Amino acid sequence: MSLVTKSLSTAYYARDQVTAFHLAQEAIEIVRHVRDNNILENALGTDTNLFDGIFLDGRAFIVDARNNRIDPCPQDGCPVLNTNGTFYGYETGVGWVPTNFTRTVRAQFVDNGTDQPDEDEAHVSVEVSWKTGSFNVRRFTISANLYRWVEDGSVI
Repeated sequence: MSLVTKSLSTAYYARDQVTAFHLAQEAIEIVRHVRDNNILENALGTDTNLFDGIFLDGRAFIVDARNNRIDPCPQDGCPVLNTNGTFYGYETGVGWVPTNFTRTVRAQFVDNGTDQPDEDEAHVSVEVSWKTGSFNVRRFTISANLYRWVEDGSVI
């Protein structure tokens, strides 16, 4: 492989690595947004569990900021993300094409060392996988813990 070709491949790989990081961080922010909207519901007088709308059983799910969606992944895995050249999401149709990125989100209550999980803390992890050119499939994982930091309508 020539130096120019190898340099170009490495540049594409670096670009995709940065994109993967941002796609993973976006998913964390979407899940946090769902939790925060539930806090607002409580502030407006509606008893709402702060973690409503988030799958907290460890199964894989997708998040789509453009359509405000959180949906479980099919048994065979989460679908690839599509792009319209500006945004990423799961839309299809005119102008939307598949990418080489797959984003898998999982969330579950934190194990506190007892026989019951800590339902005041949820661990969210996001894995983005992608393949750039002749490089092997790469994976990037990011995680964050979300807390039930205000009184809500849940019975815990």
